[in-house]
Amino acid sequence: MSDKKLAVFEHQIRVYYEDTDAGGIVYYANYLKFLERARTEWLRALGIEQDGLLERSIGFVVKRVEMDNHAPARFNELLSIQSEIVELKRASLVFKQTITSSSGQHLVSALVRVACVELQRMKPVAIPEFILEEFSSVV
Repeated sequence: MSDKKLAVFEHQIRVYYEDTDAGGIVYYANYLKFLERARTEWLRALGIEQDGLLERSIGFVVKRVEMDNHAPARFNELLSIQSEIVELKRASLVFKQTITSSSGQHLVSALVRVACVELQRMKPVAIPEFILEEFSSVV
């Protein structure tokens, strides 16, 4: 189902007024929301719906984020978020994500470590095989 074209997934987000501070610049914490949305859409493009995982009591939780802000995004800008897996283990993975402006200016870079957990116990578990196969095909 997956395709090497999805090895680097791109998702666009428009900056809304609610995303900005009083100066019309994106509030730094909102970049984390943008990155989360892009990872979710990337999973969807691979055919992995998170509500189906929830029914199986499986979830992906962010364990660590390293984020560098290089330049500000502003109200009404169209941003492009690129996501790729740079490390894949049995129960976790690391995404490299970047946010660029429509003019190509590099705004944000982040490494996000995500762990697979069994939600009832909130304990790490192996990534289900069908998901691991999808991830492996784009790494």
